[in-house]
Amino acid sequence: MTTEQFTPDVNITMSDAAIKHIRKEIAKVPNCQGIRLRLETSGCSGYMYETSLVSQEEAIEQQENDQVFMQADDVKLFVSKKHLPILNGTEIDYVTQGLNSVLHFNNPNATAECGCGESFSIV
Repeated sequence: MTTEQFTPDVNITMSDAAIKHIRKEIAKVPNCQGIRLRLETSGCSGYMYETSLVSQEEAIEQQENDQVFMQADDVKLFVSKKHLPILNGTEIDYVTQGLNSVLHFNNPNATAECGCGESFSIV
């Protein structure tokens, strides 16, 4: 008898608009390797999305803790492995609402959002 190992697909994607926006932000910072998406426990619902640019040094230091998703040849998305169960399947979009443009997270695992849209919860 043999055993098989099942590794579920884990994926986080970006829309073309988000890739274009992130590409511009990365280009502004020398030696920037990409963008990090992480979760913070915060807000009225429990979790809040946080993003930051990733330096070359940080990318090397965190490589064991991160999974890197190549969104384009020049756009990498760094996500901590501990946040993957909550973020799996998320699509990051860049949308304009009135005069403001923001990254919007379409997370299929979120079961509720607070009224202001700053935080979300899962069951």
